[in-house]
Amino acid sequence: MVSRPFSRSAWLIAYTLVVTLLCIFVFTGNGLMDTVAFVALLVPLFMASDFDKTDPRVGGLVLAFVLLCALPVIGMRNTFYLDVAIQVGIFAVLALGLNIVVGFAGLLDLGFVAFFAVGAYLWAIVSSPHGAALLGAGFPLQGDAFFVIVIVAIFVAAGAGALLGLPVLRLKGDYLAIVTLGFGEVIRVLANNLDKPVNITNGPQGIAGIAQPLTEAARVLATDTAVPAFRWQALIYYAVVLALVLVAVLANRRLDSSSIGRSWVAIREDEIAAQAMGVPLVRTKLIAFATGAAFAGTMGVLFAAKQTFVSPESFDFNQSIGILAMIVLGGLGSIRGVMMGAGLVTILNLQILKSLSAGLNHLRATGFEILGWSFANLPTQFEPSKYERLIFGLILIAMMLYRPRGLVPAERRPISARDAGRAS
Repeated sequence: MVSRPFSRSAWLIAYTLVVTLLCIFVFTGNGLMDTVAFVALLVPLFMASDFDKTDPRVGGLVLAFVLLCALPVIGMRNTFYLDVAIQVGIFAVLALGLNIVVGFAGLLDLGFVAFFAVGAYLWAIVSSPHGAALLGAGFPLQGDAFFVIVIVAIFVAAGAGALLGLPVLRLKGDYLAIVTLGFGEVIRVLANNLDKPVNITNGPQGIAGIAQPLTEAARVLATDTAVPAFRWQALIYYAVVLALVLVAVLANRRLDSSSIGRSWVAIREDEIAAQAMGVPLVRTKLIAFATGAAFAGTMGVLFAAKQTFVSPESFDFNQSIGILAMIVLGGLGSIRGVMMGAGLVTILNLQILKSLSAGLNHLRATGFEILGWSFANLPTQFEPSKYERLIFGLILIAMMLYRPRGLVPAERRPISARDAGRAS
């Protein structure tokens, strides 16, 4: 007789293989059905990561297969899917960073995208022709310096996070949210206006021509394999994002079970009681701000390199709200839930709504009719992609009404003092 856990694992393996084969041999374009198949391929990631219900060995095998085999193969055939996976990875790390500040420490931060902008502009300035005009000889840096600047960005963004944390240590709740919102706007306005008297950010025009990492490796691979270099470049970005996501998850798990993680939770639950128990409020809050900001700064560098262009519009208030919504949707303080929320929101914005709009446009262009009514009469204002925020808002309202703790609520497991000391 087959045991239940084995049955679930067997179904998971069979489902993953079938969907992968469909994505490789049947759905290879950008239509609505292709989007459905691609989303179906990501479902095993969520199921396999639930190690309480799935055999950890099977779960790990499925995760490795989808992330290291299926997605790269499908993405090399159609780089749009690889691009979506990269965007999901970028926002997953951003959400994990904000989860430390909001989910673990309970410090409501509405200006989180400011640290993302710090990392992006750092790499944009030192690796673009604009940087050569601003900084002089020795610049712009070549793409190979990307990995060095990633490390530099960790400290620069963490320093910016500490600077934000210092003046707001006595604030909490609504007051803290307003201050962090103001900080985010300050960074955006500075990026928009620091083009005079010294042109640092190039103002509203943004900075173009940003160097990409490992371009020479992509060219060599293209020469050896007859596969276009841009496909290899996309795969390189995917590998870098995957590595950063892995580091972010491990760091979150480590911090969550550490003594500093317990201190964050204590502050979140009752700041006065935490202080009475000997938790140093100043240091603990600063570490939360700095750690979350370091995550955002790192991904800012990657974002700038991938886009090869940055401008203030990429770092507006809506981005901060979007990242905050990801962790609320997934589950505050839940690492697995936060990653799921980031994936859902990003795929909804980048793929599902745009595919629905493309499908409606096709029906409108072909004059498809239902019960005598032609889609050619459908106004362009009904395209789902134009209602991105509306649909997003409705989803959040439904979540708050029916699952206020998120799709995957955080679980606080008991931990001994010895384990906490070992993890710290």
